[in-house]
Parts: sequence; C-alpha cells; structure tokens
Amino acid sequence: MASTLIKADRVFDGHSMRSNGPLNILVRDGRIAGFGPISPEDALAQDSDCNVIDARGLTVLPGLIDAHFHAVSFALNITAIDQAHPSYRALDARAHLEAALRRGFTTVRDAGGADIGLVRATAEGLIDGPRLLIAGKALSQTGGHGDMRAAESTGSCGCGYSGALSLVVDGPEQMRACVRDQLRQGADHIKLFVSGGVLSPTDPIWMDQLTDPEIRAAVEEARTRRTYVMAHAHTANAVRRCIANGVRSIEHGTFIDRSSADIVAAADAFVVPTLSIVDALLSSPLNLPAPARSKLAEVGGAAGAAVEHCAAAGVRLGFGTDLFGTLRNSQCDEFVARARIQIPLDVLRSATTVNAEILGLTGEIGTIAPGAAADLIAVAGDPAKDIAILARPEVNQMLLMRAGRVILNRTTAEGALPRRTQ
Repeated sequence: MASTLIKADRVFDGHSMRSNGPLNILVRDGRIAGFGPISPEDALAQDSDCNVIDARGLTVLPGLIDAHFHAVSFALNITAIDQAHPSYRALDARAHLEAALRRGFTTVRDAGGADIGLVRATAEGLIDGPRLLIAGKALSQTGGHGDMRAAESTGSCGCGYSGALSLVVDGPEQMRACVRDQLRQGADHIKLFVSGGVLSPTDPIWMDQLTDPEIRAAVEEARTRRTYVMAHAHTANAVRRCIANGVRSIEHGTFIDRSSADIVAAADAFVVPTLSIVDALLSSPLNLPAPARSKLAEVGGAAGAAVEHCAAAGVRLGFGTDLFGTLRNSQCDEFVARARIQIPLDVLRSATTVNAEILGLTGEIGTIAPGAAADLIAVAGDPAKDIAILARPEVNQMLLMRAGRVILNRTTAEGALPRRTQ
C-alpha cells in the first residue's frame, strides 16, 4: 500500500482542536507514521509513490466510534428479527455496517446480536464496514429485558429463551457457563441486562434484574479473558448495583441521579448515553410494539438530565446510538442530541478517545498520533463550533479513511485520484 500524506491545517486529535501551523498526517501500512510539519518532499523521500491529499480548510478527525451499536437490528419488533432467517439477518447487517462506515464510524461496539461470522467477514473484506467488536448474545434473566417472549407464550419444555440478540440465563452457575461460551465464540466483551427496558414485552422499566451473584459471576468470568462487562441499566439503583459488582460500562443510565453519578465516577467506570433513540421514538411512537409504548413515556424526559448529572460528577461519558429499524439512519443525530447538554469538544472526545478507552483500545483508535490506526475523516467546517456538521455526512464529509485505505475522497475533482507531488 502506497503512503499517503494528508495536508491539514485544522485537526481534532481526539483530545483537542489544533490549528497551529501545518498539521500534516503521514499514513503508511495502515497506520499513522507521522503527524506535524511534514513536507510533501519529506514524505516522497521516504516513499516515491506517496499520494498527497489536500485537506486544508477542512477539519480532520479520528474515525468515529459508536459504543452501543446493533448490527442485527432491521426492525423495532425483536420478534420479527428472531423469526427472520439467519441469512437475511446477515445480509441486512452487512448493509447496516457498510452504511455506518460511510457515516464516518470506523469502529463499532456491538451490544448484542453480532457474531464471529460478521467479525470475520468484515476483517476479510466481505463486508466493507467498520472495525467490529462483539458481545455475542446479551444475557438476561427469565422475564428480563432480553426475554422477548410474550406473556401469552407458554413453553412446555421449560427451556429458556434464546433469540437473535439475547438469551436467558438464571443462577450464577448458568451465568458462568453462558459467559464462558460467549467468550469461546469470540465475544470481545459481555453484555448483561440489569434493569427493565422499552422494547421487551413483560418487564417494567423500574425492575431490578439479575442477582448480585449472577452479575459478579459474569464480571469474574470476563476478567479471566482480560475483558469487561457492559450492562443495560436505566435506573439509578441498577447503576449502583452494577458498580458494586464490578461492571465497567453502564449503558443508557437514563435515571442516573447525582448520587449514583458520583458512585460511577468514584469507580472510574463509564456511562454510554443513547439519546437519539429516545428522540427518534418519541417523534414516531407508533413504530413501537404496543407493550413498549407506555414505557417510552417513562424514559422520555429523563435521559438528558442523567447526562447532566454525569458530566457534573466527572463521569467519563462514551457515545452510543442503540438504533433499530428505519431509525438506524439517525445514527449521526446523536451528536446534536448530546450537544444540547455538553460542549461540542466533549461530545467529540466521547466519540473518539473516551470510547477507545472503554473498548480497551487507547492509542490504537480514536486518536491522531504516530502509531495509531489510520482511521480518519475530514469534514467541511469546524465541528467544535457547530457539531451539527457531523449530522450530515452525506454533505459535509469530504474524506474517509479506514486503516489507511481511502474509501471516500471528495477533496479532489470527482473521479480523480488523489493528487501526487511531482
């Protein structure tokens, strides 16, 4: 792969916005080989085939990271996903992953449903999508948020539910066995349901789920693989239980209050809010299955206040979307939703360096620095001043690079190769 020099004068490096002189980025073998006042002549001296891309006047950022993504998510009705043929789910996941990449998301953390087949297909180029980290199937107690059986469903064999996105486990020993099996099947992290949720048919939002020994068993088993547990937890009590039992990443955290935010901050754990899904559902609640509609109203006004409490307490906030069905096209709206509460730079950090830390990939992704993966985007304008720029990638995204490979380049004339220095 030929080297590429990106000529830049405004760069968000994952920590701060920089505009002090030439900030050129040299890419070689899929990684950032240099960052700073590198001249085209210096780059060509190292590689006579070096391409030059002129991104001056744009803002160059690290590739974006979505830390709460569902690759298998073509419908809001989870039963419809369960009943679809696996080949259909896989083909839809391919389209969804490829669309996410073209929005600028070069890494996604799946929160239940994606499997090792999708990881392998992406790594081998069968899917032209983002780097994919998976939980396998999310783990739920019987009657919990991951148990998608209707109240009228009565199985005669006593078997627990196992669907496309989640499966039921009951008791610490069964939890250990299921966590071990998800890890055997290639899970990068483990996902638990520790409170009720909107899309599940039988559990109230306020319901505590999984016992403390069950949560601890999952955390202990994850640690044997040097990984961690992420947990769906809407209520403040669920958040406190998660932290007490070693969960590292709190998902949604919709009803976090200041005291529970302080507990999360003291534990050096993370919260990944997902505001855009709430906004999207509130604007079109009839898309929801009937049992979920009444629960949506409970979460509608609380999520923003929870982010405020977390920010005030110093909680490290990640960036996630949690979108299903036709709402998946709203992925970039999360930037606008978060910017109603936080300054744009903090939101940019959430989607880059903070998420990289959550995923255990600090220095590898979410940053522009020598040695990091060359996952880069360039956008028209300055998202530190107007983060809505990122909400319209089809208009504002001018360059997209994944692991050093140029996927989109609108900095030159349409159809032209990147300019070369002669």
